[in-house]
Parts: sequence; structure tokens; C-alpha cells
Amino acid sequence: MEKITGLGTIDRERLTALIRGTKGTVSVAEAADILKVNSIDAAKMLARWAKKGWLSRVRRGIYVPIPLESTTTDVPLEDPWLIADRLFSPCYIGGWSAAEYWDLTEQIFRTIAVMTVQKPRNRTPNIRGTNFLLRTVSEKTMFGLKSVWRGQVKVSVSDATRTILDMLSDPGLGGGIRSTADMFKNYLKSENKNLEMFIDYSMRLGNGAVFKRLGFLLERFSPDEKTIIEKCKSQLTKGNIKLDPKLVADKLVTRWKLWIPKNWVKEQ
Repeated sequence: MEKITGLGTIDRERLTALIRGTKGTVSVAEAADILKVNSIDAAKMLARWAKKGWLSRVRRGIYVPIPLESTTTDVPLEDPWLIADRLFSPCYIGGWSAAEYWDLTEQIFRTIAVMTVQKPRNRTPNIRGTNFLLRTVSEKTMFGLKSVWRGQVKVSVSDATRTILDMLSDPGLGGGIRSTADMFKNYLKSENKNLEMFIDYSMRLGNGAVFKRLGFLLERFSPDEKTIIEKCKSQLTKGNIKLDPKLVADKLVTRWKLWIPKNWVKEQ
């Protein structure tokens, strides 16, 4: 744990200019441009300020300012969404993190779910005490997103419909199918509900598993949505899948080509 130490007048002026000229994170290239120095000198300055406790290094060449009220550098990220946007772009905040944003869950998830075009080696990095879960997506599936302001920066987050779609495609993004189903029920009661858009998004995503899970859950939680349920049936692909790939499934619901756990059978 490093303590924050003082800065001279010149360093303080330079650091102030740097923080004012950036938006939550600072790179060597930005420092060189703002301070009108070469990249080597910029890197040395950032490293020196990090050593003194005024910046915190989150990745090679990337730093975040330390809050003025802090007495040490051992502080969590002020806004993990900004770090995600900086480190994993092109990306968007999705899964349970987006569900929290859209008030689809009251659960508190301490890991930030990020959908990225990148193919990182470490898919569960911990950055300054914050855990991230990274899922790789293709660039053509970067749709159904909203830009939201986080301080001075616009960050992409999946809209409510795309959020549920991603979780039905991969229930792990919702913390498992039980949690995902609860969020889906909240979605059905929310002002963001748009099942026609859901079908459109599902067609664009091209994952047949979504229609099987969506149709099954609609039949259970909103059986009056007959038109949408029929659209799901018309899009069923060959082969059976599990309601949740990580759970033991004992019962085959043939009309949805879906294996479900025993405890889901009792609720039918």
C-alpha cells in the first residue's frame, strides 16, 4: 500500500492539465499529446506520478487518477465501466451488469460483465480489486446497444431487450437460468418490454437456442403471448439443448426440444 506524497508546482500543473484533458483514464499517448512531450518522457512522468500516489496503473501504459480525498493508492476503481470501455473496446456492458442498470434485478453482482470483440487470454481479470467477466462476440452482433454517460464518457450498454437475449443465449451471463428467468419476468412487466423487437434481435443473432428457451419461458410466464410463442416455434432448429448447459437436465420438453431440470418439471 503506497502513500500519496507531494508534488512540485510544475508537476502539479502538468497533472492538472492532464486530468482536465482526459476522461477518466490516461494513456501515455494522451499524456504526450497534452503535455507536448515525447512518449518516453510522458511514460516516465506517469510512472513517477503513480509512484507518488497521484495515479494508479491499471494496465501497461494506462492509468487512472487517484481521488483527492484518498490517503493511499490502494483504492477501488471509481467507475469500472470506464475501465472496461478503455481496455476492452469495441465492447459493451451486458449480462447481469446491464440487467442491474435497467432495474431488471435487485441482486448485487460484484463482477462486471463485458461483451467484447477482443479475444483476451484472461477472461476473468481482476483490475484494482474489480472483477470482470469477458465474453467474446463478433462485430456483426454489436447491435441493440445504448450509449449512456458515465461522467464525461459515453459507454455502450445493451438495451433491456438485448440484455435478456444475451442471457437466454448464455444463461451464465445472468448468473444461471433461475436468475435469468427472474430477470425475464421483470422484463415482461417493465416499460422496456418489446417482444417483437426480441424476435427481430433473435433472428439477427442467429442462435437457435434462444427461440427454444424464449418460447418455453413465455409459455410458462406469459402464455397469452400466443403470437410470439408461435413465432418461436416456427424458428426451432434441429437437435435438443439444455435449458441451462450447467445444470443436470432430466426431462425433455419435446415441443421445445429442451432438456429441463426436475425441479422445473414440478412447476409446470
